Amino acid sequence: MGAGASGTAAVYTPYCRFTNDTRPVNFARDAHSAFPENVVTTRRTQSTEFRVRYAETDRMGVVYHANYLVWCEVGRVEFMRALGRDYAALEGQGTGLAVTEARVRYLAPARFDDPIRVTTTLAGVRSRAVSFDYEITHAESGVRLATAHTALVSIDRDGRLMAIPPDFRAALEAAL
Repeated sequence: MGAGASGTAAVYTPYCRFTNDTRPVNFARDAHSAFPENVVTTRRTQSTEFRVRYAETDRMGVVYHANYLVWCEVGRVEFMRALGRDYAALEGQGTGLAVTEARVRYLAPARFDDPIRVTTTLAGVRSRAVSFDYEITHAESGVRLATAHTALVSIDRDGRLMAIPPDFRAALEAAL
């Protein structure tokens, strides 16, 4: 959240949708194939939609590459919120999730004001780690812009590895 010139707050409010169907998502499609209106997967997924902000673009008018990782974070936080697990509350209880791995494959450019859909899929859960896959598409045309993967570990306030809290892990495992 940031303050505008008039002192008003700018609030980020994505549109989210959960699906839990039984057909697999084919992440190997070409960059111009249509993304289905209803995401279907063998694992629980969550979709978040928003528009590209001007500040996210570079001098060439396309989204700067690092912003795709920010969008993955938005998708991941909204995924956890849709599970009923608030990430801020998790941190308030002394548990953090630190990114240990991040990969992005760029397929097509996004530009200012493009509608974006980030589809987040829970890829795996272990005692101290969780991983997510992402598909970033143009929300209207369905053009695949990028695919990504992140892996995170559970840490305490001192940055030491710790087990994911049992209730949070159970919620994640139920979504697999």
